[in-house]
Amino acid sequence: MNVLVVGGAGYIGSHMVRMLVQAGHHPVILDNLCDGHRASVSGQTLHVGELADRELLDRIFKSEGIDAVMHFAAFAQVGESVIDPAKYYVNNIMATLVLLEAMRDNGVTRFVFSSTCATYGEPQTIPIKESEPQLPVNPYGFTKLVIERALEDYAAAYGFAYAALRYFNAAGASPDGDIGEDHDPETHLIPIVLQVALGQRSHVTIFGDDYETPDGTCIRDYIHVDDLARAHLTALEKLQPGSGIRLNLGTGTGYSVREVINACRNISGREIPEVMGVRREGDPPRLIADSSAAKELLGWVPKYQSVEDVVQTAWAWHCQHPRGYHDGPDVQ
Repeated sequence: MNVLVVGGAGYIGSHMVRMLVQAGHHPVILDNLCDGHRASVSGQTLHVGELADRELLDRIFKSEGIDAVMHFAAFAQVGESVIDPAKYYVNNIMATLVLLEAMRDNGVTRFVFSSTCATYGEPQTIPIKESEPQLPVNPYGFTKLVIERALEDYAAAYGFAYAALRYFNAAGASPDGDIGEDHDPETHLIPIVLQVALGQRSHVTIFGDDYETPDGTCIRDYIHVDDLARAHLTALEKLQPGSGIRLNLGTGTGYSVREVINACRNISGREIPEVMGVRREGDPPRLIADSSAAKELLGWVPKYQSVEDVVQTAWAWHCQHPRGYHDGPDVQ
């Protein structure tokens, strides 16, 4: 298939592009490069532009013969969404609706959407099942939920076939260290800790150690980026017109902030100073996925089951690209 990957030069999108190529599909990338990197999709078809540019979308659909769309082009920082909600409503909702209308007018109905566990808000049960009420507590989670609901309606009214895949904590990098996580600013725990290991930061801040968890720090479910991409690929092949797939993607195992930091120490062999900070508003003590539905429906089981395995791939990426895509290999 010719698959339009919006946000395909970003962290998760670039891993998806690589997997599509390996599976024999032809990815076509649309990215404005505000968070993405040309180097992450070198050699692939890349259109640089805005998701809300309807004329550009129509040209791509017609010239590239698009068969399906994968969406990775949302803004995804919870804190930023609270400070600047307009940015999230305009891009995550309005621009995505422009994309859906372009698909409809061009006869493309297969859509795989990267959603999030943030649609659940503060869950009542752990691990989290898909039946958990979706009550987001921040604009980011709400914008993702809006598109999930829109996809339900588009499936019922227009025959769309969609998958809404609710990520937990995406992490890791390609095993060969060629592509990985490069954000500016970086907000994800594992790359921040590894930047400390490389001497690029003085310390890692732990935001609270008085949660109701064994060591007092928050527990999260870290899912490898390649495992996410495999789930998207399998979901794409399972799509049925007029219906949708809504699935959690996680390992089902949670690791605390301290456990992640210790894993980074063990893998890197480096000193990693830590500083205790105050709690962040809205951080639930535990977020762990029940992904049994994904296993049943897609036959999907994460390859990377431990946080150490995930960190190992991230460390390989950071060692080869200590300054991200702006730098080449560096012997550590």
